[in-house]
Amino acid sequence: MSHLFAPLTIGSLRLSNRIVIAPMCQYSAVDGCMTSWHAIHLGQLALSGAGLLTIEAAAVSPEGRITYADVGLYDDACVQAMAQVLETVRTWSSMPIAIQLAHAGRKASTEKPWLGGTQFPSSDTNGWVTVAPSAVPFRETDQTPHALTLDEMERIKQDFVAAAERTERLGIDAIQLHAAHGYLLHQFLSPLSNHRTDEYGGSLANRMRFPLEVFKAVRDAFPADKPVSVRISGTDWVAGGWNIEESIVFSQALADLGCAAINVSSGGLHPAQQIPVAPGYQVPLARAIKQAVNIPVVAVGLITDFEHAEAIVATGDADMVGIARGILYDPHWPWHAAAHLGATVNAPPQYRRSQPRQYRDLLVEDTPAA
Repeated sequence: MSHLFAPLTIGSLRLSNRIVIAPMCQYSAVDGCMTSWHAIHLGQLALSGAGLLTIEAAAVSPEGRITYADVGLYDDACVQAMAQVLETVRTWSSMPIAIQLAHAGRKASTEKPWLGGTQFPSSDTNGWVTVAPSAVPFRETDQTPHALTLDEMERIKQDFVAAAERTERLGIDAIQLHAAHGYLLHQFLSPLSNHRTDEYGGSLANRMRFPLEVFKAVRDAFPADKPVSVRISGTDWVAGGWNIEESIVFSQALADLGCAAINVSSGGLHPAQQIPVAPGYQVPLARAIKQAVNIPVVAVGLITDFEHAEAIVATGDADMVGIARGILYDPHWPWHAAAHLGATVNAPPQYRRSQPRQYRDLLVEDTPAA
């Protein structure tokens, strides 16, 4: 029996297997609103047979977007556009859906990646003033961000709460808070970006304070039986930066506050990072977190081989594996993994006749929620 295809229940969320589709920014929204691209993109992924689909980072405020083309969840127009996409997806798939809520902080106000990804000055039509824990830019050539006041931090926390409430109105099954990849919550955690001298800077307890406050506020605003997880960067991969030991303490504090799962990524905070990129290069970080907490852990990062994914779950390095670019390249990666591992996987009846003759019992009919 495959460990990767064993079901898992987290709160009210039942996953048919341990394959999680990670959030992937598409930079295809208009004024924060999803477009028909998102219906195509998410619809394809919702037919993949994975256990969970996570909507890309949705900014909790306009200035929290990475680019002018990011998805948002900060006003009624954003909610309406997302609701239309979700209605289409749910009509044809029963796959549970989560959403990642985020604020880009000093890494905001940029161009789309395929157009260069450079940061716009605040005077540009597609740019705005960025914010951060401290007035320290990501790159020396970037604009210097505005250092947040306590009142401004409280407003951002309430933006996260409002986005969580909109998430519930949309009937989304789970929330993931983005505290990784150098975005705002990660910026508070790392001493490389947080130079504050008040109660939100300096010691590890102080640097964790704002991210933990945001988590608690979101957890309190979302139904208790629906999971709220957190994505972290296990390390900055920079000497003197955020590290795995601090990540363990942070993860334990999150677990104590009711966090449902920890998704362990890495890097993204500093351009001097030295990342040893290779298949499964972040799995040791997930393993370290898994050994320190009693909640599920998700491993991510160049996990593309079926046996590798199976081994990560079977050995207890993590409870789930996150697939991102690999499932864009192969939208039926879970089908192929199930065939290789002798498991079954959900598929729409329209596609069931496609299963190869040697895998007659591979595809199980999916019953849409709508």
